[in-house]
Amino acid sequence: MGIADRHGLPIALRTESASPAEVKLVEPTLEERIVPDVPERLIGDKAYDSDRLDQALRQNCGTEMIAPHRAKRSQTQDGRQLRR
Repeated sequence: MGIADRHGLPIALRTESASPAEVKLVEPTLEERIVPDVPERLIGDKAYDSDRLDQALRQNCGTEMIAPHRAKRSQTQDGRQLRR
């Protein structure tokens, strides 16, 4: 899994088997970051819409997860952050 900044430069990389869900790999990947600073915001697709992930990133890293809500869940974000 790789996490890049808005310019496409990698800030964190981690190799893992294909079996775990991506949402479970975000925190371990951030721990393996190449740069010293933790990102303020992460943007992901619908697979990253998880209350547990949002809370863990906010508490452990101070990072805000921005992801569109999944269809079968109540809307967790109104979309303003995604439009920026």
